[in-house]
Amino acid sequence: MNAEPQKVRLATVWLGGCSGCHMSFLDLDESLMDLSEQVELVYGPLVDAKTYPENVDLCLVEGAVTNIENLELARRIRTHTKVVVSFGDCAVTGNVTSMRNRIPVKDLLTAVYQQARAPIGPLALEVLPALLEKALPLHQAIRVDVFLPGCPPVPERISAALDALLKGQEVELSPPLRTFG
Repeated sequence: MNAEPQKVRLATVWLGGCSGCHMSFLDLDESLMDLSEQVELVYGPLVDAKTYPENVDLCLVEGAVTNIENLELARRIRTHTKVVVSFGDCAVTGNVTSMRNRIPVKDLLTAVYQQARAPIGPLALEVLPALLEKALPLHQAIRVDVFLPGCPPVPERISAALDALLKGQEVELSPPLRTFG
């Protein structure tokens, strides 16, 4: 009896960002069918899992680390994942998400929540995770194995990276996939 080869356990995570990287991931279109034959999607915005699982082989992490929940999840990801990919410019550099770093958190919360008439004070603390003083690129919170830049990374770049990673190779992007703008 031949055992079916074990699939790579893949997770995707969305921290502080716009979900554009996940949208670009979905733009892999038909390639997603081929990918589904190689991976088991064990966690992400499109999966009903509530807790990041153990024994993940590969995780694409989108977004900057912006609050205490992001930081805790990033640490759990690093503990339970073999290969962590900083997925997109917010995860790689902080990008747009880190633009808030010039504004003290208290002033930011006052402007956003009091002026918008959203919960503030004790109620907000019950509902919202505490913001970190600065939005951090992922590598400033945990060790990252692969950096996949782009805002968002184009599907061809994602595909090339995943192809290499699934073959156990280093990600080496061709010159056209290293060009931005």
